[in-house]
Amino acid sequence: MTGLSPEKDRILEVAVIATDWQFNVINQMTAVVKVPEQLMKERMVGEFWKRNRESYEALVSQNKMGRESSEVEKELLEFIDVNFGKEVYLAGNSIHQDKRFIVKEWPELDKRLHYRMFDVSAWKIYFENVLNKKFTKREAHRALDDIEGSIEEIKYYLSFIKKG
Repeated sequence: MTGLSPEKDRILEVAVIATDWQFNVINQMTAVVKVPEQLMKERMVGEFWKRNRESYEALVSQNKMGRESSEVEKELLEFIDVNFGKEVYLAGNSIHQDKRFIVKEWPELDKRLHYRMFDVSAWKIYFENVLNKKFTKREAHRALDDIEGSIEEIKYYLSFIKKG
């Protein structure tokens, strides 16, 4: 996103990884959403973007190849039709923030998502504060990298759970 405010900011890129319940990858897709360059200049400022200059430059560069938000939403819906069953769970880290953007920008996608979500951040809070176990995730701040990192992270937490 250009920032964290769904009222002012926009989605820049999206990635989806369909997995099974062992978090093995079944399929994935990525897409770039074209946003006005002026919005990027106005909203992608501050310390975060200074620290993540490589991500900033890549997002600005790929924006030229982006597609309209409605086209990307349609592609996402088609991906869901092919790769998911009846229930589609939004999963990953800090997904309540992602959900706020989906509600605003992609209402048809929002209708397809189950009301339950799989938030890896909840596992992070428990494991860090109760079990003193910390997962160090790469900080690429790109859609696909963030999802891959969330999958790695949940697998790390699950490695501490004994089966049976």
